[in-house]
Amino acid sequence: MGDTNIQSDISGRKIFFLYPTASVQSQIITELAQQEYEVYTSKDHARLARAFKKYQDSIIYINIDEGMSKQDWERWIGGILSGHPEIKIGVFSSVSDEELKDEYINKLHVSCGFIAIKHDMSKAIDIILETLKTHNAKGRRKYIRATAEREATATLNMPHNGGFINGIIKDISVVGVSCKFEQDPDLKKNTLFKDIQIKLQSMLIKVEAVAFGSRMDGGEKNYVLLFTQRIDPDVRVKIRKYIQVNLQNKMDSEIN
Repeated sequence: MGDTNIQSDISGRKIFFLYPTASVQSQIITELAQQEYEVYTSKDHARLARAFKKYQDSIIYINIDEGMSKQDWERWIGGILSGHPEIKIGVFSSVSDEELKDEYINKLHVSCGFIAIKHDMSKAIDIILETLKTHNAKGRRKYIRATAEREATATLNMPHNGGFINGIIKDISVVGVSCKFEQDPDLKKNTLFKDIQIKLQSMLIKVEAVAFGSRMDGGEKNYVLLFTQRIDPDVRVKIRKYIQVNLQNKMDSEIN
């Protein structure tokens, strides 16, 4: 238990939305990803429950309108909380019922609240963000990164010595990128590189970055490039979208 607390304090908690509606997916989950929370979706409560053996400090938001009956949800939530006391649960519903809310908060002791999902999601987003801060969901981590070395579509192209060099992206965040090259270009620390083209699946984005340094990894030299403050805000949005999809795909493979 102690190790779990230490780990979440450093790297943050994984946040799962179970049976999210389309509007929750497009508005709440998208906003959390843009605010650098590590957020996932699932439409299988049984498989997700097995994942909690590994991710014992997760936060779960459950759409109790779908998936199971009221009684089955109560049993499922009770079982999760008794088996994994570090897990935090919140529920949301299109039904605004004070008696139902009282039952989940005071009888089942869900610690992340009962949220009535209305057409205007802004209030729900504010409530969830405040709850995530209370539970230190980010830990000490400021930015989420995604590993991309097994993806042939994660590449970069940058000007160097009068020509262009192609690199393979190892990992990426909105702060910068780690990459490797077929031949060592011997990038000098603090050198500014403009007009870098980064391809992430079907997305093509343009950035400028400074060479921060390099490190050896299994005989390969990886360079770290830090994006400058002049990065377009839309580029940050696209990088975060890519990271969310990347992490979700990995989680789906793991759970399924």
